[in-house]
Amino acid sequence: MVDHSQALSEDMLRAIHRAALSITSELSLPRVLELIVKTARQLVRVKYAALGVPGPGGRLEQFITEGMTDEELSRMTHLPEGKGLLGQILTSSETVRVDHMRAAPGAAGFSPHHPVMDSFLGVPIIARGEILGSLYLCDKEDGSLFNDSDQSLIEMLAAYAAVAIENARLYQQVRRLAVLEERERIGMDLHDGIIQSIYAVGLTLEHSSLLLEDDRDAAKQRLRYAIDALNQTIRDIRNYIMDLRPQRMKAHDLGESLRQLVREFRANTLIEVKLEMDGEIEAVLNEGTSTALFHIAQEALANAAKHAAATELRVVARREDRHVRLEVIDNGVGFDQEQVDNLLGHGLSNMSLRAQSVGGRLRIDSAPMRGTTVTATFPLRKSVVVPSAGR
Repeated sequence: MVDHSQALSEDMLRAIHRAALSITSELSLPRVLELIVKTARQLVRVKYAALGVPGPGGRLEQFITEGMTDEELSRMTHLPEGKGLLGQILTSSETVRVDHMRAAPGAAGFSPHHPVMDSFLGVPIIARGEILGSLYLCDKEDGSLFNDSDQSLIEMLAAYAAVAIENARLYQQVRRLAVLEERERIGMDLHDGIIQSIYAVGLTLEHSSLLLEDDRDAAKQRLRYAIDALNQTIRDIRNYIMDLRPQRMKAHDLGESLRQLVREFRANTLIEVKLEMDGEIEAVLNEGTSTALFHIAQEALANAAKHAAATELRVVARREDRHVRLEVIDNGVGFDQEQVDNLLGHGLSNMSLRAQSVGGRLRIDSAPMRGTTVTATFPLRKSVVVPSAGR
């Protein structure tokens, strides 16, 4: 590599600085690659410039060009594949500069209908020992040969290009991860909220059918309740589509959300359920933990309705020293805990993941004919100070 300080003028250094700001501020990888090629062509004023991105086996996977017309590109049978001088840069990680390509050692023939090119400058783009790509420049516009200053300029550009490509790749990965996490979150919310709401409506309709012959007025009331519940579920689905939280958690605080959940559960299942909640819990839990607690309570109640054959349930939420404990306790048939996965399936997995996502823990205690207790513990907000004894 040429000594930059000796080879570059102040004008060149200012030009490379402006170029670096341009390419490193872009986060779209395709756009970054295009900017690098265009910048390289403008800095050295060449007729043709290209950027090759290696794929498996060292062959070129992407080849972005500048300078060739659409007509010239359409006539070519294929773009360069990484042979000859192009492949030499990908394997040796060193700059290649030749005055006449066709006479250079290791040069390979051009593809049919390829524009005639002569002088050549190839510079690898390297980050932490990995070749991210290579810059290829051919034929200066003034007809002169590539010199030390040209090489220094493009080597500096390649160093900035490596940073820009790495930034764009990292941004791409972060966005992809965010999308996957959001899909997982929405999937969990759909299972915990909307599917359970539809199940509750089904229970209401079943009860209505039993009342039709004996108490038509009560049956009509239950049907009206089912219609209202379905409308609420439709609103929730619309909110999910718009990337919003369900209305029950958006419009109310945790206490009111749990009270509404219990009222709906009692009305839908005709099972007696009691809510015991410390009034200070909402002050010591952040929004994410409150949401997780609500959905775990919702899932636990739904599981009890489907599997427990219980006549009574208790939902207990209280503060205990440095954490908050949620318990959903039923007096149902219970189960052998070795069969828990088969019985609760995704519900148990969702509850456990929700607790873990906010630093909490989930435990299931059950035995045949002895009921089931779902216990979730959540850490307090760090900003909360726990009073010492006697204060």
